[in-house]
Amino acid sequence: MQTGVIFSIEEFAVNDGPGIRTTIFLKGCPLRCMWCHNPEGQKAAPQPLTKQGRTEMCGYTIDSEALAARVRKDEDIFRDSGGGVTFTGGEPLVQADFLCEVLDRLEGIHRAIETCGYASEENFKRVLDKVDYVLFDVKIVDSALHKRYTGVENELIKTNLKHLCESGKPFVVRVPLIPGVNDTRENMEATAELLKGAKGLQRVELLRYHKTAGAKYPMVGMEYKPDFDEDAVPEIHDTFTERDIKLLIL
Repeated sequence: MQTGVIFSIEEFAVNDGPGIRTTIFLKGCPLRCMWCHNPEGQKAAPQPLTKQGRTEMCGYTIDSEALAARVRKDEDIFRDSGGGVTFTGGEPLVQADFLCEVLDRLEGIHRAIETCGYASEENFKRVLDKVDYVLFDVKIVDSALHKRYTGVENELIKTNLKHLCESGKPFVVRVPLIPGVNDTRENMEATAELLKGAKGLQRVELLRYHKTAGAKYPMVGMEYKPDFDEDAVPEIHDTFTERDIKLLIL
């Protein structure tokens, strides 16, 4: 039986897919986004977290059977609301074997993932085949800028996004709007171009940056050092509705 490491379970979530959902946060992420809102999800192993003078472990190991049982206790809520379970992180595809085993145990429940798409094509396709819905984060289309601000290039992300666009699987693209970084018309046009002809695309969500991003960093012994102006207001360029893509600004 597979085991994994998670750091939070959020019940009654309403922004992570359709209906009322249980959202599972898995630890470990291959990206180091300069604006990351969940720095406690970056490292794969449990780690100390200090809050209000008290230190506790952030993250714990759980097996697939126990996690599936934890989710299934809310089956009635999922059924009545049209909801289900969403796996996020961190980056859930870092724990692909564990994730696949949990997904198999949750057959019959609406299953979703939120992913940055940075995973092997094999693992991405394995997980994609087992979920009903995808929230796909697109940060920056230009590969050099992507590496500067996230630590990795994005060719693999674009390849997996292409697989998703061709799959017919229902999905939403989320773009965190970072002032002076990716809030340009050029980046929005390039993002829209990546989504051209996508069969299952429901909408694009633009998520405004908010300054609370750095609050958790001292709790896990990290320093928040963005090189962009946190006080700037992100520009909003709608290159999507003119291409018949529904847009939601959050």
